[in-house]
Amino acid sequence: MKHIPLLSLLIFSLTNSLSAEVLLSPIDAMKENYSQTATINKKNILLSSKAFKKIQSEAKVKLQTKIYRIYTAKKDGKTVGYGILINKKVRSKNAVVMYFIANNKLEGIEIIAFNEPHEYIPSKTWTSQFQNIPTNRMLKLSRNIPTITGATLSARSVTDGSRIAFAIYNELLKEK
Repeated sequence: MKHIPLLSLLIFSLTNSLSAEVLLSPIDAMKENYSQTATINKKNILLSSKAFKKIQSEAKVKLQTKIYRIYTAKKDGKTVGYGILINKKVRSKNAVVMYFIANNKLEGIEIIAFNEPHEYIPSKTWTSQFQNIPTNRMLKLSRNIPTITGATLSARSVTDGSRIAFAIYNELLKEK
């Protein structure tokens, strides 16, 4: 009986360290990007084996999961944009980034959760580079997007995530 509080504390600290620290809710990020009056819907998608292989090939990034969460912003019954959540490991812990895509272009990104030390979070100035980029342009770190001194792994994670988001959009959401 004496060990139950200690065991509870251990389990709490383990589960707390495994999840990323939430900086902004995805719904709030969608409303800030599209409109406070937009209707936001979320949907979890499970990629088929065929879609998984195609997206992985197009993104040129090894996918860690077949499950992704996609948010849709609608206004007056029309889709105004999407938010695709990508959860990637940075060094040893995860970061979650939302990629805002509308009209076949990346409108911007928002770091939703980050569990690495805060000095590794990319700045707003750096993340502002991810605007008005066509979804058929697969970005490469150092070639299209500069690295961040002292946070190269964060920069790589965000840039690789953009290619995954583009591939998901192009394969599943883009009107053909």
